[in-house]
Amino acid sequence: MHRRVPLVRHTLRVPAALSLFQKAMITIIGTGHVFNLAEPVAFIVHHTWPDAVLIELDMGRYNYLMGSQDGAPGNVTAKKASAIYKQASKYQAKMSEEYGNKVGGEFLAAVNMGKLCGAEIVPIDTNAQQVMDEMWAEMSASEKIRYRLSGLRDSIGGKRKIEETQQRFATDESRYMDDMRRRYPTLVRKLIDERNVYMAGQINDASNKFSNMVVVVGDGHVEGICALLKDPVVRKIRLADLMDKGRMDSVRKMVYNGDETR
Repeated sequence: MHRRVPLVRHTLRVPAALSLFQKAMITIIGTGHVFNLAEPVAFIVHHTWPDAVLIELDMGRYNYLMGSQDGAPGNVTAKKASAIYKQASKYQAKMSEEYGNKVGGEFLAAVNMGKLCGAEIVPIDTNAQQVMDEMWAEMSASEKIRYRLSGLRDSIGGKRKIEETQQRFATDESRYMDDMRRRYPTLVRKLIDERNVYMAGQINDASNKFSNMVVVVGDGHVEGICALLKDPVVRKIRLADLMDKGRMDSVRKMVYNGDETR
């Protein structure tokens, strides 16, 4: 006598926003590149089931990151890195190590989980080294001095300085950005504003092809990018959410249930 095996039906959870609006759905994750955020970022990508993962990297940095993961050496770009670019990269690497992380760890987590989900990986940033070089060339002498002194204070302050800065940004983002524009107008224009325009354009183009996208960018880009997107539904997950257990629990529930908001 044969035992009857019960039929188990598997259903694909479709985000509520997709079923309601039938247009491109974007989940944008704001990260901090020195923090160890691989697990929460991977969770969000996994349970969003995107058809594309868009990351704040240019193709050169993306290839370097993937090569580093596989143990293959390589240069970020064919051009020799400038002193200002090397300085910024060295600082990020040092602080990432203090947080038990490697620079770009959140991007690797997003890429690897995206590939497991069958998503297309799309680097959306412009050439970072070129932008840094242009920024330095266009800065006034006084802004260069302020930039150098700020870098020295950041290096001395270590984790405490990073966490104080993150707290100030999370508490009043608008005031923080206004202060940055006043003190470092060229830096904000080149590293934030112009890149926001470029990356938002890439996302808008991608929304014509993909219906469910996860975008992973630095938290300072989130509001600027979102203001430039055309008309898709945007679900924002900020760095402050990723770093707070209670808020992240709420994010996990929202993402797992396919909800548009918490």
